Amino acid sequence: MATLLRGEVPVILQPAGTAQYKGAYCPPGVPFAEVRRGPFDGKTDIRVRPDADGGLPKIMTFGRGAVVYEHDGKDTQGRAVYRYAPRLSPSHRAVMDGVAEVYADNARKGEQR
Repeated sequence: MATLLRGEVPVILQPAGTAQYKGAYCPPGVPFAEVRRGPFDGKTDIRVRPDADGGLPKIMTFGRGAVVYEHDGKDTQGRAVYRYAPRLSPSHRAVMDGVAEVYADNARKGEQR
């Protein structure tokens, strides 16, 4: 675990909660649970610095803004929890379309047996 600089808060990235995934794109044939999964879920080597008022940034972006995580409070260990935000992530639709292709391929392979 990296050393925290003064004022920094450790962060954990988590799958989307109801507030983040409600109404998010989910192609036919893909279980809605797949919408919750973000590409960086579980990462804990991230730190965030509070603003002058002590508040934390509402969102964190990764991949040049393609993936968005939204602040959702703190956990029992005092880490800032950021949840994947599929509705705010520009890459979400393309990723879900790729997931749909995998599900369709697997379904076709299952039918061929």
